[in-house]
Amino acid sequence: MLFALLCEDRADAGSLRAETRPVHLEHLKALGPVLKFAGPFLGADDKPNGSLLVVEAESAEAARALADADPYAVAGLFGSVTVRRWNWTVNNPEGA
Repeated sequence: MLFALLCEDRADAGSLRAETRPVHLEHLKALGPVLKFAGPFLGADDKPNGSLLVVEAESAEAARALADADPYAVAGLFGSVTVRRWNWTVNNPEGA
């Protein structure tokens, strides 16, 4: 099953995103095929203010565990994380 992880940065996060980015990217690369795609949300100033990840997991609880293990989450960057079941129907490279 696919799950979208909608992660919103804390307003007072300061430079935490930039400081944590290298370990965050290494973590995402290590997820291999579990991670379908990911990238930051951008504010009106074009600066990152959150993240969107789509992951494959057995359950919402397993997807939440993936979200909680992200170095951004561990560092306290996110003010909120929403986990939602998602269906990739258009332009799915796996043809589903």
